[in-house]
Amino acid sequence: MSDTNYTARFDRNLSRFFFSSLFRNRIDLATTGFLFRTWRNQLSSVKTRMEWKEAGIQVPPLMIVSITNQCNLKCVGCYSHEIHTSSESEMDDPRILELGNEAEELGISIILIAGGEPLLRPVFFDLVKEHPRILFLVFTNRLLINEQTIQKFKQQRNLIPVLSLEGQRSETDLRRGTGVFKIVEQKMSLLKTNHIFFGTSLTLTSQNFNLITSIDFQKQINRLGSQVSFFVDYVPIKPDSDHLVLSTEQKKRQPEWMRELRATLPGLFVALPGDEEQYGGCLAGGRGFIHVNPQGRVEACPFAPFSDTNLSTKSLKNALGSDLMKVIRSHANLLSESRGGCTLWENRAWVQEKMNELNP
Repeated sequence: MSDTNYTARFDRNLSRFFFSSLFRNRIDLATTGFLFRTWRNQLSSVKTRMEWKEAGIQVPPLMIVSITNQCNLKCVGCYSHEIHTSSESEMDDPRILELGNEAEELGISIILIAGGEPLLRPVFFDLVKEHPRILFLVFTNRLLINEQTIQKFKQQRNLIPVLSLEGQRSETDLRRGTGVFKIVEQKMSLLKTNHIFFGTSLTLTSQNFNLITSIDFQKQINRLGSQVSFFVDYVPIKPDSDHLVLSTEQKKRQPEWMRELRATLPGLFVALPGDEEQYGGCLAGGRGFIHVNPQGRVEACPFAPFSDTNLSTKSLKNALGSDLMKVIRSHANLLSESRGGCTLWENRAWVQEKMNELNP
């Protein structure tokens, strides 16, 4: 598949996703207006990205920014804790704000804020405020959501909180700590009462697969107010955790249960990494998304901690054209969907080999 074909398909599917959100959710007038503006902004950003592509710059629609390694939980098997062990200083607030300016100029239309726990770096609220045309999703463990943050979410409709869950009480508390599930329910109730559009991030493992993908469980979190479910395949970053990886049979069932959820329930359902094969392979490295780690290093994917570029010395535009990102993009068709969610992590020896070739 040519770059032009996959890019057009990816942008088209993204626009359809936001357009369908207008009709699949029981939402208030203010949120409907926000979703309409978001859909319109996505269409405008596609044109900007195409202009940069003609100038030789491959700009993805999505950028993931992990703004801190700090966290107030110690979740079992946390990929961020395992990967991000650098002693380098994290990006300061001015660089984070500047990064937003560069992203908007390039036509990046979605920024996913991750961590650690992003609410420990409240500068991202300023980032969101300065860029109302960009859709921001903040993935949070929700413990720091309070009346103050609720007011900020109300003021900035282009910021969607996404709360992490592992399943019911037993599954969530086992990984995130005793009592966490009860707090999740309380925070979801607070968001719902305040008419905040929010979603839920659900890590799919071989053990919780049947529960999380069931109609009954999705009905439950929908009643609690969640209107978007992100299903993230477990990546075995932590040693000796391969038993949590989805089985081949479970992965094959994905199209089936996704169709069933979308046909049965209101709300939106997103699988990550999803069916990357329809786009000609892995979407990392700037084909579909890029990752910036807390120290400002540009990586192909949050699960693949390899970088040859740091935003402390380069602009985002130059970083997108780094030698490593070009190599990963050019080999996308060889990086088929993996057994454990991230094909770059599964092929990390290959990525390291390419880095060695670039820096002999």
